Amino acid sequence: MKVLIVEDDTSIAANLYDYLEAGGYEVDVASNGHAGLQMALAEAWDAILLDLSLPGMDGLTLCRRLREEGGRDTPVLMLTARDALDDKLKGFVHGADDYLVKPFSLKEVGARLGALIKRYRGQVATMDLRFGDVRLDLSSMAVERAGRPVKLPPKCLQLLRILMQSPQRTFRRAELESEVWGEELPDSDTLRAHVYTLRRALCGPGETDVIETLHGVGYRLVATGHDAK
Repeated sequence: MKVLIVEDDTSIAANLYDYLEAGGYEVDVASNGHAGLQMALAEAWDAILLDLSLPGMDGLTLCRRLREEGGRDTPVLMLTARDALDDKLKGFVHGADDYLVKPFSLKEVGARLGALIKRYRGQVATMDLRFGDVRLDLSSMAVERAGRPVKLPPKCLQLLRILMQSPQRTFRRAELESEVWGEELPDSDTLRAHVYTLRRALCGPGETDVIETLHGVGYRLVATGHDAK
C-alpha cells in the first residue's frame, strides 16, 4: 500500500516514514503544499497524511484542490497542532476523512490509516470477533461464550480484543502491557492478575481454558477440545 506524507516538520515526517515503512507501507514525503499536491495528483495513493500548516499552500487548500480540481477521492488523514472544533470542521468541509491532533501516537496513526484504507476499499472490518465458541461484539464490547454472557472489566476486555484479533499468535508480556496500559506500564503482577481474571470469567463449568501461558514468554489463544477439530 502506498502512503504519501505531506509534512514540513522533518522530525515528524521522519518518524512517520520509519513507522509506516516498518509496517509494510510504500511511503513518500513532500515537505510543502505545492509539492504535496503535485505528488498527490501524479500517482495513485492508498492514503495521504496531510499536515494542516504547510509552507506554500496550507493543508486545507491542498485537500480542497485535490478533491475539486483533481477529482481524487484518496483518503486523507489531516494532522494538525490545532484542537479547536472549528479547525476540525474546516478540515472535514475541505474534504478530509479523519483528523488527528499533534502530538499523536504512531500506533494511533497506523490504526486510523488502516481503518481509512479499509473503508475506501470497501473492506470494513467485521464488528464481531470469534474464536471457537467465544464471541466479542466490537460495537458494544459484549462478550459471550457458547451463548453465555461474560462480564469483564475494561482492561480484561482490551486484553481479550488483542488476543482475539490474532488468535494462536503468541503475545509477549511487554507487548500486551504496552498495548493495554500504554506508557504507564503496570508492575510485574498486574498483567498476570488480569489474565487470571479473564480466564476465570471465560471458563464456566465444563468449559476448557482458551488462554495458554508460555512461561517466560507470554500468552496466546489456543483451540482445544471441540474447537480444535
